[in-house]
Amino acid sequence: MGALRMHGPCSFDGAKGTRPMQDIRLPHHKLEAYGVAMKLLAAVREARIRDSHLRDQAMRAAKSACLNAAEAAGRVSPADKARAFAIARAEACEAAAAVEIAIAAGDASGDAIDAVHSHADRFVAMTTRLIR
Repeated sequence: MGALRMHGPCSFDGAKGTRPMQDIRLPHHKLEAYGVAMKLLAAVREARIRDSHLRDQAMRAAKSACLNAAEAAGRVSPADKARAFAIARAEACEAAAAVEIAIAAGDASGDAIDAVHSHADRFVAMTTRLIR
């Protein structure tokens, strides 16, 4: 349920008649893998990749992992869920690889790699089980 706590600070308080985001229970908010994908996104951002093209690719891949995990949570059929989780899994691998490449090319500090690897590895393991 760590994914729910992550949404705690977010709210729609500025809009009239809306409720705080922590009260919203969409399917992806119940999915632990979504929370891990969000942590991967934060770790990729913290890598501070200096090459703008590689940074864009890494961030798009990490965002896509989050979005596809959320999409999978909202799907009903097992085949649709598996397809979206498979895409999310591949995007997480791409995001991690982009950070690794940036570090190897001297375009990022190696300080964030442990967090990137940890979250990517956990997300890949989770989605692998969810695909089956």
